[in-house]
Amino acid sequence: MKFLLRNPKTFCFISDDSREDSKDCAFLVTQSSQKYLQHARENGFKDFLTPQELGKYLDLNLKIIGITGTNGKTTTAAMIYSILLDLGYKVGLLGTRGFFINEKQKRPKGLTTPSLLEIYSAIDEARLEKCEYFVMEVSSHAIIQNRIEGLIFDLRILTNITSDHLDYHKTLENYIATKNSFFMNPNDKKLLNKDEPKAQYALQNTLTYGIESNATFSVKAYSLRNGITAQITYGKEEATLDVAFFGKHNLYNALAAIGAVKILEDLPLESIIAKLEGFGGVKGRMQVVSENPLVIVDFAHTEDGMEKVFESFLHRKIVVVFGAGGDRDRLKRPKMGLCAARYAHTLYLTSDNPRSENPLQIIEEILSGIPEELRKKRNIYVEENRSFAIKKALENLQLDEVLLILGRGDENYQIIGEETLEFDDCKEVEKYIKNKVF
Repeated sequence: MKFLLRNPKTFCFISDDSREDSKDCAFLVTQSSQKYLQHARENGFKDFLTPQELGKYLDLNLKIIGITGTNGKTTTAAMIYSILLDLGYKVGLLGTRGFFINEKQKRPKGLTTPSLLEIYSAIDEARLEKCEYFVMEVSSHAIIQNRIEGLIFDLRILTNITSDHLDYHKTLENYIATKNSFFMNPNDKKLLNKDEPKAQYALQNTLTYGIESNATFSVKAYSLRNGITAQITYGKEEATLDVAFFGKHNLYNALAAIGAVKILEDLPLESIIAKLEGFGGVKGRMQVVSENPLVIVDFAHTEDGMEKVFESFLHRKIVVVFGAGGDRDRLKRPKMGLCAARYAHTLYLTSDNPRSENPLQIIEEILSGIPEELRKKRNIYVEENRSFAIKKALENLQLDEVLLILGRGDENYQIIGEETLEFDDCKEVEKYIKNKVF
């Protein structure tokens, strides 16, 4: 990537690609580009910058909020973005769903956290549009690859730490350590989930939120039966949250978002919560595709993520459609199978981006986590074709059941072998449901 400086000094461009035209261009030396340093010299680059030095050439005068965690990053970021916009601030948002400034999408979906130069470019664009805040998701890959090096965060937020990406991090201990390393700077303000036992707490500048624990931002009482109703407390302040989205995990996300805005702006708790009540949700995250019958599409693709969705519907009979991604963490597959069988009475096991793997082999690994005695108590169907699996689930769905379609959320494609095929869970539901009378 080549980045144009708005106020050039000794050079006009910065690039992390050694193949770029080196004229009037400096080379950014990051963990990823370090191995191309010699090639950059041979290609004529004369100026070399570290991420810390990059900041000297950019006037990034806005507040950066960084959110990490296994689950909840996208929703929490979207909630903060929505609250701040409704409060009248100009805001940038960078994450899994793409890059947005003041409700306009500037870049399509990509990596949760892109390259350092792309991040700086996005922040610079937000600054030019007079943004006061920049909200971004921070992935574990980005932390360990130093893709956020040199950035100054006004607030760092932890949603939770469970298990994911072990194909990359190798062990759960490495993954936990990576997530916690984001919070080790004693000078930065931090907002951590106090109910997360794997979180490590630096004593300086740390505030907390929690449902089960006594935290800075706490919940006095709550109900999850029809949306979320909760009595939230902060010191002597108390206010009621009443929203239409589902699940205890979304109550955690809401607490984090409310806490973040309170920390940064110190507005009355009641006024912050009032703005969150206008939040319309995130596409593909606990998205209600049909109300009668109730059909939910969600991105949950780990054991923990699935459990949080299931626990939102303990008062309903649960039917679930899901699979597991190919060429990714295989250890989570049997855990996902066991989790689904514990909560759902009917399971449709299917494909979810199998990539180069055999879809049926992936399904077998999911099934391996379900004990034989539990299999006998559940209706379990194997349907490799995801479209057919959704159709079968809808054809058999009863009005007292909820259908949960998990794993892909708002993704609009499937990778099967070397092909990337157009596919959208929500559209599949809409296509079949309009032709069925319930």
